Amino acid sequence: MAMLRAAEVKPDVWWVGGIDWNERNFHGYTTERGSTYNAYLILDEKTTLVDTCKGEFAQEMMERIRTIIDPAEISYIIANHVEMDHSGALPVVAKACPNAQIVCSGPQGLRGLSAHYGENFNFLPVKSGDTLSIGKRTLQFVHTPMVHWPDNMVTYSAYDKVLFSNDAFGQHFASSKRFDDEVGLPEVMAQAKKYYANIVMPYGKNVRAALDGLAGLEFDMIAPSHGVIWRSHVKDVLEKYALWCSGEAEEYALVIYDSMWHTTEAMARAITEAFMEMGIPARLFDLKANHMSDIMTEVLSARYVAVGSPTLNKQMMPTVAAFLCYMKGLAPEGRVGIPFGSYGWMQAGPKDVATALEACKFQLPCGVITHQWVETPEGLDAVRDAVMAAIGPLHDEAR
Repeated sequence: MAMLRAAEVKPDVWWVGGIDWNERNFHGYTTERGSTYNAYLILDEKTTLVDTCKGEFAQEMMERIRTIIDPAEISYIIANHVEMDHSGALPVVAKACPNAQIVCSGPQGLRGLSAHYGENFNFLPVKSGDTLSIGKRTLQFVHTPMVHWPDNMVTYSAYDKVLFSNDAFGQHFASSKRFDDEVGLPEVMAQAKKYYANIVMPYGKNVRAALDGLAGLEFDMIAPSHGVIWRSHVKDVLEKYALWCSGEAEEYALVIYDSMWHTTEAMARAITEAFMEMGIPARLFDLKANHMSDIMTEVLSARYVAVGSPTLNKQMMPTVAAFLCYMKGLAPEGRVGIPFGSYGWMQAGPKDVATALEACKFQLPCGVITHQWVETPEGLDAVRDAVMAAIGPLHDEAR
């Protein structure tokens, strides 16, 4: 069997993680490019492992570590986050490193790790701002609660100018390359946006607080726990996170729907045309053809979100209900919603959509746009006109 190799990311700082080429679904969002579970080995007087990985990749990680040192020489294992894609390998690593202390956030990290793996570990809980001398380096810990769990923290090495950012700034992206500039900014940023939209979006205020907490640290590299390492585009991803966590939406529209006999689909197309006539960029998404996690990546930037469903069994279609449930959990703020849909003898589907958008705290200037039975040119003109009448003034104010 070929030897797995570590990758040096800075002098005496090594990537020793696992590459999950075939991961395709992570908690309900599609990871079409796989993922990585990044861990970093720092060689110093007291050798330190920053993060571990998902349990299934423990042996892969240990093999990479063994190409650098005997794991028994590791003095500290830093567990920045309890979630099992980061901590799952901890029991294996701790057994191979019998003299190591496990550094975690206190009290949340300590509670979480103890709940997952028991209390028979040599835990060293740290507060935000605490430091740990490992030789030439003094590591600093900054708690980043709710980015995206209560226990999250990041580790900073001033000596290396590296921020070990855990989930922040990550991407679910498997690559044989380790750095952003080796892959290319468009690909990496697209994956970072999808990651933020589907995992981090509900915690925008916490992200803002975390960015403020990191403002005094000088670093030229961000080493996240998923995806590639930022070294050439650190400023770009920091700027994007500042924008995304602000909740500011662009003059951009999404029209999302499912349809049975094409009437709701025809309405969706008419609404899309209305946005285009007003000069507002728009995208049309059929829920049968697009995964909701890809749609949510667009919701991150869009001010206008139109959602349509016909009535099925006295309610909206299950595909639409699933999308709206997913969107509500990710809690986009300050959006304008347009509920719409067709019906036969009962208007329940479109009304259910409206109720769900109200629960998301969306503004609904159009009310509920409905169309009975099959589409007619006159009816679709009325749909387009209703959208333009309600949205036009909002768009004019934004210009």
